[in-house]
Amino acid sequence: MLVSGVLFLVFVVAGFLVQVPYVAISPGPTYDTLGRDAAGNPVIQVKGQQTYGTHGELRMTTVSLNDGINLFTALGLWASGRYALAPREEYYKPGETNEQVKQENIQQLQNSQSNAQVAALRHLGYPVQVVAKQIVSGSPADHILAPGDKLVAVNGKQVREASEVAASIANTKPGDTVQVTFQHLGQPERTVPVTLAQRDDRTQGFLGLTAVDRAVAPFSVDISLQDVGGPSAGLMFTLAIIDRLTPPGKPGSDLAGGRHIAGTGEISETGQVGPIGGISFKVVGAKEAGATDFLVPEHNCAEAKSAAPEGLNLIKVSNLDDALQQLDNLKAGRPTAHC
Repeated sequence: MLVSGVLFLVFVVAGFLVQVPYVAISPGPTYDTLGRDAAGNPVIQVKGQQTYGTHGELRMTTVSLNDGINLFTALGLWASGRYALAPREEYYKPGETNEQVKQENIQQLQNSQSNAQVAALRHLGYPVQVVAKQIVSGSPADHILAPGDKLVAVNGKQVREASEVAASIANTKPGDTVQVTFQHLGQPERTVPVTLAQRDDRTQGFLGLTAVDRAVAPFSVDISLQDVGGPSAGLMFTLAIIDRLTPPGKPGSDLAGGRHIAGTGEISETGQVGPIGGISFKVVGAKEAGATDFLVPEHNCAEAKSAAPEGLNLIKVSNLDDALQQLDNLKAGRPTAHC
């Protein structure tokens, strides 16, 4: 009995003190992108341009991740039925700290917001430029181009989207010389020869810059949302920007039409909607927040359908135009594309 008691005590102590290599996942908070943040500021803030009223909600959804849990906490969360346990290595790289993960999530959110702005303004007809975002120190592009420079052509090919920069040198090799046409801070366009370098992770020539799309508009769009990370809010940010900037009666105005609509999906600068993680928790969080309809990335449909609460209408979308059409169908009482 003494030995058994000691072993039981050791088990209890270990259960409270030893962390398990798992994380607990649950539905996270939701945020109306047409509404206001915790400080009372509009989530979508447009400065220098008239905006228009909206009715209803376009609510983004999140997932909560609990790390550093002990055995008893893990068992209690799992038994509650609201949480799922997953190996920590699926969410954290070996040796990665919580702070590093937080910074990565913040960067993903910032990229998502940038993509949302470009996708929305591109849809609204504003011109889009390709600009240099980062220049690799010591690379062929270093001291020739600077962040913010407008890229016009690379290797004799016009670039209208950021992806075309890499495609223009796909068939080159180290040592090749290519012509790069760019514009620096409103100055006249310049064309300069650049000799491509070698890099171990690729066989083609290395230029040494990261390009992004930037919409050109006579106003600014800011997205105000704190304590949220990751790329999955992109679609809902994009829809909210379009809604705010579209006059009443025009296609793209009053997208929710008085309904409580939630959704998720990563968005590209060209409006493609990509799959995300944790959708089985997001549909639950959306329903609990009062949503009646949920925009689901096409490749997440099977998982969403298996976990969706009763009464939540799942609407399948593959790109921005598709999402806008489905919302128009919903508002007009027409059938929507179901998962």
